[in-house]
Parts: sequence; structure tokens; C-alpha cells
Amino acid sequence: MLIASDSSATRAEGTVTAVNSLIDEATRNVQVQATFSNSKGKLRAGMYVTVLILTGRQHPVFAVPASAINYAPYGNSVFIVEMIKGPDGKEYKGVRQQFVKLGRAQGDQVVITEGVKPGEEVATSGVFKLRPNAAVKVNNTIMPSDSTAPKPEDS
Repeated sequence: MLIASDSSATRAEGTVTAVNSLIDEATRNVQVQATFSNSKGKLRAGMYVTVLILTGRQHPVFAVPASAINYAPYGNSVFIVEMIKGPDGKEYKGVRQQFVKLGRAQGDQVVITEGVKPGEEVATSGVFKLRPNAAVKVNNTIMPSDSTAPKPEDS
């Protein structure tokens, strides 16, 4: 969404339809084309306007330590810790492999955009040793590095 207003306080909402791929190095400006509804004829070609561009919606994301991701050629996954019913009918704490879509990474954290629901417990260490339905014991005394700006120990 794009909101433009001129010096006479005329406001209009429109949509960005094209963005030039070249940026002027001297001014750091980029040319943008937008489409506005102009039923009252208040907007004219060549007018100067102040523009506010809303680039996206905020939505909650799940950030997990990079050590929680099982990277594989057939798809990235995490292991969800939950109660599983065994072949004998008894329940035990185990893991379920869940394929996920990843977003951006920052430091030791990786964003999961799809595949994990709120409230699910994700295994963050030793995922290379886990297999689907494996029994686990949760030990939160040692946590993996989970910093957005990690620094090496020897620096």
C-alpha cells in the first residue's frame, strides 16, 4: 500500500506497480511507479508528493537455534517433542519429525515460517542423532547458543 499527499493535504491510496532496478548512486534514490484511483482529478502528472510506503504486515514468527534444524537435501526439518503412543499402547515422551520452511537467519537463530505451531516443543540439540518416534529425555540445563549477534570465544 502506498499513501501520497501533496501540499494541499490531498491524500490518496495506491499500489506500487513497478520499481526500477537501478539506484542512483549520487542521490540514493530509486524510481517507483504507482497506480492511484483519481476519480476527483486532484492528482496530476508531474506533481510532487510526500509518500509513505507500507511494505508488509507484521506477523509472529518462530525463531529457533540453528542447531535445531536438520538440514537435508530432501527438505529441512525439526523434531517436535510430544507424547507418543507406543506399540504396546503406553505413552512415552518422544519426537516427531516435522518438515519446515525456513526464513531468514540472524546470528545463531533461524526463523521457521511454516511447519511449527504455537506451543509445540522443538528439540534444539542432538537432532542429528534423533529418528522419528525416538524416546527422549528433556534436559534444559545446557542450552545451545541462541544469540542474534554471536561473538567467537577467542576474539
